[in-house]
Amino acid sequence: MTTSVLSSLKVIARPKIEPKSPVIGKRMKLIEKLEQQKDMATCMIEKRPFEAFREKMVTNKETGERQKQRRPVSVKPWYYDSDSHYYFEVKINNKPVELQKGKPAIDIGDKSKLPEVIDTIIKATEKGELDELLLAKPTSKIIQTTKPKVKA
Repeated sequence: MTTSVLSSLKVIARPKIEPKSPVIGKRMKLIEKLEQQKDMATCMIEKRPFEAFREKMVTNKETGERQKQRRPVSVKPWYYDSDSHYYFEVKINNKPVELQKGKPAIDIGDKSKLPEVIDTIIKATEKGELDELLLAKPTSKIIQTTKPKVKA
């Protein structure tokens, strides 16, 4: 008597896979950017140059083959100082968000505390404390650059 190889497998009906919430991807993206800011702050504290890269698919002109290349990117810090007193702003869509009403900046104090504070923000993001800010619709403010003409 012969037994088939497939009979040794456990076969089931296809399980229903629930789609992931869009906030999960946004959390991961913010955490990735926060870790990049932490690396940048650590380099600043240790007086080392900071380099960031991203992978890009490039077609080789000679062979026509597509391959990944690491390209350097410029990253702007989310922290700044005023008379050697440091502040940090969490940015979503490249805009600072208000963690409390009317208060977008976090008072850090000494620059050596920057990585520790960024770790705290990463933990808050992982727990979902920033989900409301991540899911908020981006608001665009129109800034008037010229004065309107007034007829006399």
